[in-house]
Amino acid sequence: MISRIDLRGDAFPAEGIDRDLLPRAELDVAAALEKVRPICDDVHHRGTAALIEYAERFDGVRIERVRVPAEAITRALEELDPAVRAALEESIRRARLVHREQRRADKTVQVVPGGTVTERWVPVDRVGLYVPGGRSVYPSSVVMNVVPAQEAGVGSMAVSSPPQKEFGGLPHPTILAACALLGVDEVYAAGGAQAVAMFAYGTDECRPATMVTGPGNIWVAAAKRLLKGRIGIDAEAGPTEIAILADDTADPAHVAADLISQAEHDPLAASVLVTDSEDLATAVEKELETQVAATKHIEDRIVPALGGRQSGIVLVDGLEQGLEVVNAYAAEHLEIQTADAAAVAARVRNAGAIFVGAWSPVSLGDYAAGSNLSLIHIEMCIRDSSGLSVQSFLRGIHVVDYTREALAEVAGHVVTLAEAEDLPAHGAAVKARFDWKVPDSK
Repeated sequence: MISRIDLRGDAFPAEGIDRDLLPRAELDVAAALEKVRPICDDVHHRGTAALIEYAERFDGVRIERVRVPAEAITRALEELDPAVRAALEESIRRARLVHREQRRADKTVQVVPGGTVTERWVPVDRVGLYVPGGRSVYPSSVVMNVVPAQEAGVGSMAVSSPPQKEFGGLPHPTILAACALLGVDEVYAAGGAQAVAMFAYGTDECRPATMVTGPGNIWVAAAKRLLKGRIGIDAEAGPTEIAILADDTADPAHVAADLISQAEHDPLAASVLVTDSEDLATAVEKELETQVAATKHIEDRIVPALGGRQSGIVLVDGLEQGLEVVNAYAAEHLEIQTADAAAVAARVRNAGAIFVGAWSPVSLGDYAAGSNLSLIHIEMCIRDSSGLSVQSFLRGIHVVDYTREALAEVAGHVVTLAEAEDLPAHGAAVKARFDWKVPDSK
């Protein structure tokens, strides 16, 4: 189900790890550029009419307008499952706690008497926030995009998510409900490259934005690359990825559950285990067979993802080599499941977010740790850097370090949101830590 790469002994390069030795999906964004170019040009010239045609062509639904009526947003919140609402509200509360502390204060340095230099932080005027649809529904992406924009003081923001045939051409109602909880009333039923073009050029319904953020598929990434001279972008996010650095102290059931939790996103999702324990590797392989058979989305996502060239188990001689591998791999999500995990995590240089120890699974960060799941792929950082400054050479890394008790307190909300997004393996990665019995959340 998942391949092995053995870098022990003489197989480990003396000159250091070549990234080509490690699992990685092949994504040809450059080729996708030529396919999204005519779509973006069409939206530029025909606006709403083009968006309506692409909704029918790509999403299979005929819509009359792209902007979502206010009453539809209000109704979605009124009809939202109370448990999902409570989980979203807790996710929003925790995200605000973390992101509010990230707001930078203006700083003035007196260089010489009478001469000062002030660094002033000013929010962008207007941002377009993209929330993907299709295989799953992502209200968590609404939270992770909107909360930091609000805390930064952005004065105008709009959300776009693909129209859904089963909901009459509106975005998924849970997406709309999350917007309502956050006070966002400007929402559009547009997906893919055409949504990015809408934010870049504007239409008769939607004013152009100065920046577009949010994850998406290769077509969204290609549109961002194509239009980033016209509009600011966050990053060219690709399929999700998890790397786990583990030793023989790790629980193979936890490791397998966490690998599956990311594999259920997409057949191109990457799940990588780096370990110096062959016994753990074997035990994880056995757990994968058992757990995959018991979950959802097996044939269309999980099995192709785990069996693809982007996933694998990498065997190394000791944690020193393991650290070298994960720093070269530069995962979007990196779990450390080793003895003295906090000390090992402190030595990681390259990761989007680090999850420390057995009780800090990526699923927690996806929903309710307070950290942000909208992460960049480190290999794209330089390409997508902003104006040169000290910050150009720094990366904000969320280090999530929960105890068993802290995870238990919020586990119910994590599982509820995972099930609301139809990603049960995310919830299972939390349940696995409690003998599959999730304690009641407060």
